[in-house]
Amino acid sequence: MTDQNKTISVIIPAYNIEDLLEKCVSSVAKQDYPKSLLEIIVVDDGSSDGTGAVADRLASQYENVKVIHKENGGSSSARNAGLAVATGDYVGFVDSDDYVSPEMYSLLMDAAIRNGADMVQISRDEISENGDRLPDVVIPPEKETVISPKEHLRTLLMHTGDASFCTKLTKRSLFTEDLRFPEGELNEDFYLMIHMLMKVNKLVILPKQCYHVFYRTGSNSRKKKEDKDYFPSVFTDIVRNSDVALELVRENASDLVEVAERFGFVQRLDYLLHIPTSKMRSDNLFYREVVKNIRKNRGKIISNHYLTGKQKAYLMILSVAPGFVRKSHARIKGL
Repeated sequence: MTDQNKTISVIIPAYNIEDLLEKCVSSVAKQDYPKSLLEIIVVDDGSSDGTGAVADRLASQYENVKVIHKENGGSSSARNAGLAVATGDYVGFVDSDDYVSPEMYSLLMDAAIRNGADMVQISRDEISENGDRLPDVVIPPEKETVISPKEHLRTLLMHTGDASFCTKLTKRSLFTEDLRFPEGELNEDFYLMIHMLMKVNKLVILPKQCYHVFYRTGSNSRKKKEDKDYFPSVFTDIVRNSDVALELVRENASDLVEVAERFGFVQRLDYLLHIPTSKMRSDNLFYREVVKNIRKNRGKIISNHYLTGKQKAYLMILSVAPGFVRKSHARIKGL
């Protein structure tokens, strides 16, 4: 490996996660990267359980762990609070219910230095609550791969790329005052990523799966099975962000417009296939706008080269009778 003298700040937002926080923080503290170059910032986001006490204990246990206690403001607010005090040349993030392999940051930094890259990504896997390995959400490359920011944007719009900042090391200098995580929303990584890519020189993707996502039922973006009317706000955020992405593409990467349009149609399809039928009402203005958009763009949907036949068929049927389709869809497996 290359000589490693670059500093890293790893920010861990924590909210009511007392049972899992120690595993997460310890996995970062036990990295094989030099401890003198690794700063770990745990942000207790106004937890109402013992999370703050666990964080303080970990700070006394590991000399490179520091804790910020703040009023609750959500994940983006916590990440931004961590960024405000971070000192590392590069910044990483770990969600407090996840954990990382011991070699993760050494591998990322080595690749960053060798390639002179602003952003480096390692691959991830997902673990269920009962410990089972889940199917890969993002397929790892077979070998180290260097891509341009536009190529990465394209993979995000095609749902094959990884928008998460948790799997990456990013130059801290890129987190300027106007490039922070949007507060009060989910899907915040995607929003910041597509804007930051305009300033990134290149992205290096490593094949090894060193970031481990713990799939916890009932977390912000995951549906609670016992609540049939529960509808995570992430489904509205992804639709809004698809419109943001389309405008950004029109201004900065016009050759990706059809890909970005495809992205918006698929996000709306995802929304309509997950919204509880009880919320498919005429007084739900956001729902009405989603349906209106699909109806208005039937021609573009049919002619889009990047939508699958099944996606086009579902969108066409949903544009006519979304409620009926949803009831039918409950009896059909797959998309």
